[in-house]
Amino acid sequence: MTTTSSTAATELFSRLPVLPPDGYATHEVMNQATPFTGHNAFKDDRLLGEIAGRAPIGWAEPLLADAGATVASAEVAALARDANRHTPELVSHDRFGHRVDEIAFHPAWHALMALAIGQGTHSLAWTAGKPGAHVARGLLSYLWNQGESGICCPLGMTYSAIPALRLQPELAAVWEPFILSTRYDPAAAPMQRKTGGTVGMTLTEKQAGSDLRATQTVARPATARRGPGEAYRIDGHKWFFSVPHSDVFVTLAQTDRGLSCFLLPGWLPDGTRNRLLIQRLKDKCGNKSNASSEIEYRGALGWLVGEEGQGVKAALAMTHLTRLDFAIGSAGLMRRALSEAIHHTTSRLAFQRRLVDQPLMQNVIADLAIEVEAATLLAFRLARAVDDEQAGDAAAALLVRIGTPVAKYWNCKRAVGVVHEALECHGGNGFIEEGPMARLYREAPLNGIWEGSGNVIALDVLRAAARTPATVPAFLDEVRLAKGGDRRLDRAVDALEAELGRPEEHEARARRIAGRMAVALQASLLVRQAPAEVADAFCASRLDGDGGAAYGSLPAGLDQRAIVERARVGGEA
Repeated sequence: MTTTSSTAATELFSRLPVLPPDGYATHEVMNQATPFTGHNAFKDDRLLGEIAGRAPIGWAEPLLADAGATVASAEVAALARDANRHTPELVSHDRFGHRVDEIAFHPAWHALMALAIGQGTHSLAWTAGKPGAHVARGLLSYLWNQGESGICCPLGMTYSAIPALRLQPELAAVWEPFILSTRYDPAAAPMQRKTGGTVGMTLTEKQAGSDLRATQTVARPATARRGPGEAYRIDGHKWFFSVPHSDVFVTLAQTDRGLSCFLLPGWLPDGTRNRLLIQRLKDKCGNKSNASSEIEYRGALGWLVGEEGQGVKAALAMTHLTRLDFAIGSAGLMRRALSEAIHHTTSRLAFQRRLVDQPLMQNVIADLAIEVEAATLLAFRLARAVDDEQAGDAAAALLVRIGTPVAKYWNCKRAVGVVHEALECHGGNGFIEEGPMARLYREAPLNGIWEGSGNVIALDVLRAAARTPATVPAFLDEVRLAKGGDRRLDRAVDALEAELGRPEEHEARARRIAGRMAVALQASLLVRQAPAEVADAFCASRLDGDGGAAYGSLPAGLDQRAIVERARVGGEA
């Protein structure tokens, strides 16, 4: 613009009156909630403070407070939104035509991974060397499932891979320091060139699903030597290949001696991709930020973990902890949904009263709150049992064996209803992709599918009882620690014991049995550890038959306001 035209423009625009700052607004925006950020998801959560105090894990509280502030920050909220909007893409070939099979992520994914790994979310249980380390790491997972669930898949698998790795000490000696590193490295490169890495797990195939013994993938010795720790070449496919960008994978294949477990590096020392070909990425209902894929093995190299023919046993060393992590993760997801619902209903008015103060809405929120508290206590009781098992407690080992599938089954089942109801508390605002509730809703069913869907997990509860009969009295002993605390619980435990003792049609009743076991243990934990109003509401609605099929059906005479206030984190009371 010339000087003359600039002067003319100035004179022309000077004739316009000055508009007020809100000149674009056609109306005043009122009665809307603000983004739920800026609080501390650990320090402001009374229940988590109580869990940490009982562990006790005072040594981890500064780290947990840091994580609580991180996951509830506006920064992480924006990163999670971007990572789910800009989903991973498969780059099968470079521009010159070389096959590379790499995954391109939005920078937000890598930023989230760096934050969570930097806090030891994948590793603290194995690196802390202090009492309560599995509880402390579980709390990190619980918090990060409130921040962004997609990254919790590689974090959880990396955490749970350690027991399987340790079946083969020479493999653990090389890989364990690498995958437990808190220095995230996104490079698609051999582990020798990186500061740290993650673990993926790939077990299921098209024709088999959860029937792992129907695996068709085959492995044969790559050299004249065979046996644990030796190299094998693997050919076949996997239908759900989780986190294909990981650095190393736990997988299953058939040898001439039966189904066997292998550790397969993603890249070889010369910088080339191991011979696993990514066919495509899954277009999933939720968990959009994370990549899942279908792959083929074409002579891929891997090391045998354990003995040939013992693949399921080796894989179970990992899956018990992944199932625990899903129970914790689903509880964390429910906690986030509940927190959003409390924040929204506290911020919004209807008929001159806050929504949260309306009797029916208060009933809904209180009902959700006791569900979330029960789920959280259940998950962390099992995490504490893992700590005790690691210390050599035989009774804890029995509780872990039967209680872990109980917790996984129930928490993952309940998450869907809790998230749906919390979304409904927002009305139409909850159904919009700009906010977090739609993402939480799509995420909610996932943990109930991964590492065994409902039927598989419920049957595993029965399998534990049948193969290790001592697990049943160990479970009942734990529940009966609350004996005399509530007559409704005492009656429920007696009925549960009778049902466990009836072998007829056990398989057809597996879900019923697993659900009743979960509710009994939840009630026992609440009676022992929660305020009276919370335990009373749970027993009245879950054990006494005085609750409806939908949330918001708590009976009269309960202190619902106190329950809601206990569940509140951040915001106005």
